[in-house]
Amino acid sequence: MTHLADRAELVDLPVDVAPRLLGAQLVTVVDGVETRLRITEVEAYHGKGTGAVPDPGSHARMGPTARNATMWGEPGHLYVYLSHGIHSCVNVVCGPQGEAGGVLLRAGEVVGGTDAAAARRGVATPLGRTALRDLARGPGRLGQAVGLRHALHDGIDFVSGAELNGAIARLLLLDEPLTDVSAGPRVGVAGVAGTSAFPWRFWISGDPTVSPFRWGRGAAEAAALLDELGDPVA
Repeated sequence: MTHLADRAELVDLPVDVAPRLLGAQLVTVVDGVETRLRITEVEAYHGKGTGAVPDPGSHARMGPTARNATMWGEPGHLYVYLSHGIHSCVNVVCGPQGEAGGVLLRAGEVVGGTDAAAARRGVATPLGRTALRDLARGPGRLGQAVGLRHALHDGIDFVSGAELNGAIARLLLLDEPLTDVSAGPRVGVAGVAGTSAFPWRFWISGDPTVSPFRWGRGAAEAAALLDELGDPVA
């Protein structure tokens, strides 16, 4: 069973909220077309001053900027940013207002509006098993599949369901969080922020839509150094 998310459920640290988003559904209506996504993989990011451990992998690690302003706002909005100048990536803003935090939606299974998601992705239908698996496998594909775009939809409020530039978003949380959840380093994050010092990536164990792991720039070397030094996991 699911229920509409409210702000009170999202005021905890992103690293605590993140695993509770697994199995939830993100519902978007863009230009009148609805898509439903079951969330299968997420990553937590903390801004400057958020939590006990500084997060060098966060967009908000240096403080507020025009780019990351949504992360500093009230929980219950989506931070939609542009990656590599191409991909619109979707994050659930959480934590108290004034403390930056976000949970990147890394991957999911499209469970409604599949044809619309495929059209946005430029994928031919009918979909085979592999194409369906890959439809929202990775944050860039996910953002494209659900139809949310930077900067049109950055800051959209999924608690109130207010329309923003032709889009509406809703988040349906599970009444009982999943228990079969895995955790590990974040994908493609540079340096120590992409190692087991930050096991802030969470995914549904064994789900085929989860994206493959890859090291970020310098992360493998940082991980080897941590192993050599025997540093504890954060």
